[in-house]
Amino acid sequence: METESKIETALYLIPVTLGETEITRVLPSYNRDVIVNVKHFIVENIRSARRFLKKVEKSIDIDELTFYELNRHTDRKFIAEYLEPLKNNKPVGIISEAGCPAIADPGADVVAIAQSRGYKVVPLVGPSSIIMSVMGSGLNGQSFAFNGYLPVEDGQKIKTLKKLENKVWNEDQTQLFIETPYRNAKMFETIVSALRPQTKLCVAAGITCPQEYIKTMTIAKWKQEKLPDFAKIPAIFLIGK
Repeated sequence: METESKIETALYLIPVTLGETEITRVLPSYNRDVIVNVKHFIVENIRSARRFLKKVEKSIDIDELTFYELNRHTDRKFIAEYLEPLKNNKPVGIISEAGCPAIADPGADVVAIAQSRGYKVVPLVGPSSIIMSVMGSGLNGQSFAFNGYLPVEDGQKIKTLKKLENKVWNEDQTQLFIETPYRNAKMFETIVSALRPQTKLCVAAGITCPQEYIKTMTIAKWKQEKLPDFAKIPAIFLIGK
């Protein structure tokens, strides 16, 4: 039988670690207090969400919880139904695969519905690779843009890179983008060959994890540098001036 929650009824955006990082290093204890009082979770992957919840609090009875899966395969017409518990004064949590929900993440669709229906939305504190990479890059943190994945085809990718580089120089806006880990080396090679020597590139990989790597140099200097093997490590690329 579901017990009455000890927290306010709301949609809670629950960050997770960016890798195999100790929970206490990146998540405040308040997040645990919220998690143990939530029985309904909207998640990208049920298996990894269960594992994360057990890592936060071993005493959680997973079988008492209800999970709603939200990923690229989910029919968007069902998303609103995931918020039904809020009608009955039961809090709902969103958990993404890494970092903060709704930031470069399908959870934004749920938040938009919650906002349109007047439900309270509570973002919790946690690691965001996007924000932390800007913090550690030394590039302009007053104006920056996250562009997600760039085109896969080389010609279009180079064209997009040059367009982003123009924004860097014309608007002084730092540009961020990502790539599938096994293509990180190819992305790095394309960036270094396509951009101006004086443009700065920051490669931020494995943030908050033991293999964390954040390094910023001009393209000219990167051409003399060998990038570590990031074929299995999520990385963010930032260009600026």
